Amino acid sequence: MLIARQADMQVAGLAGSGEEAVELYSALRPDVTLMDLQLGRMSGVDAIAAIRHIDARARIVVLTMFHGDEDMYRALEAGAATYVLKEAAFADLVQAVRDVHRGRPPLMSPEVRAKLAGRAARPVLTPREVEVVGHIRQGLRNREIATVCGISEETVQTHVKSILLKLDAQDRTAAVSIALSRGIIH
Repeated sequence: MLIARQADMQVAGLAGSGEEAVELYSALRPDVTLMDLQLGRMSGVDAIAAIRHIDARARIVVLTMFHGDEDMYRALEAGAATYVLKEAAFADLVQAVRDVHRGRPPLMSPEVRAKLAGRAARPVLTPREVEVVGHIRQGLRNREIATVCGISEETVQTHVKSILLKLDAQDRTAAVSIALSRGIIH
């Protein structure tokens, strides 16, 4: 609604899911796409990647409430031009859309820049470690995680130790809390 009020902008379409966003992009080819990350079965990050596969020049601005450094990194890695938090001033969002449309590098908020810089300085969890911390969040014990993942219990223990070290967590509960706050898991 606020974008539609801008004299130099027009809303071409609205999508309620990642799949619908990809379909609408393909049909409408908007100059700039605003993308949330929480879209149901197909995440916003997956939708960004799919849109960029259709059109490598697609200009996408993420507008979300997700504050996690991993969420930010994944969105930008998938091809988003910038990342705007929903609590940002409306003028900042409008300026980001205009900058992206004009091909200018958009300014990111100090919070987004700081989180991305912090993420770059930290060790990254492997895909298997992300899977294991997700199972820990579900309350599974090492033996149960081993069964679900098709690996030995000793391998799970190795992954858990690595997760604790990489996240600088004292225990499994702290690791889950950190992984949730950083957007490593949801």
